[in-house]
Amino acid sequence: MLSFTFIIVLSYLIGSIPTSVWVGKLTKGVDIRDHGSGNAGATNTFRVLGWKAGAVVSLIDLSKGFVAAFYISQIGFAFGEMPEVLFGVWNIDSTMRVIAGTSAVIGHMYPLYANFKGGKGVITAAGMLYGIEPVSISLALSIFLIVMFASRYVSLASIIASISYPLFLIMLRYAFGYNHIDGSLMVISSAIALFIVVKHHGNIKRLMNGTENRVNSFAPAKGKLNEEQSA
Repeated sequence: MLSFTFIIVLSYLIGSIPTSVWVGKLTKGVDIRDHGSGNAGATNTFRVLGWKAGAVVSLIDLSKGFVAAFYISQIGFAFGEMPEVLFGVWNIDSTMRVIAGTSAVIGHMYPLYANFKGGKGVITAAGMLYGIEPVSISLALSIFLIVMFASRYVSLASIIASISYPLFLIMLRYAFGYNHIDGSLMVISSAIALFIVVKHHGNIKRLMNGTENRVNSFAPAKGKLNEEQSA
């Protein structure tokens, strides 16, 4: 039980690293949450600070979820304290990967180091899911890219990709025989998808009102602050 709690807490603390906030303060001396959309995530970092800062934030946020799911989740097994199944049904290895990754996503959304005001968790969730089952998340990423390039709405692409992910899991398990996809992953990933959609409630309102920010160009973003300083 001690190792189980340690995994959750450590994963949350890793997820709590407020990458965009720290990058903004280190590079420009600003809090990213005071600019652009006010969101402490990679999309706002690209928009405000430019593509270099956005790429760094994306990579670190992706790594937070991956490290928690792929590495931190295995700590309990190193001490031989974990059962084979949870609730008599779920495979404990898959379940611990999901729990650790989910803790990192929650940490990203509500970071301890940034007054619990974080991002929307999409990239960290993607990193978590790559650490668990890469095929399904690659399919969801394809959906994200298709919707983003077609609509130029990052928020819409994130919402649709999040909803599509659990559907891909079901398809792979029951239509293509991916029996290693555990019930815990399908249940908890559905909950995460719902949570991500809820975190996008402001974006959904703006999409419905036609006021949501669109990607004007897919050329490397210079960042609004950089443009203002060079003007």
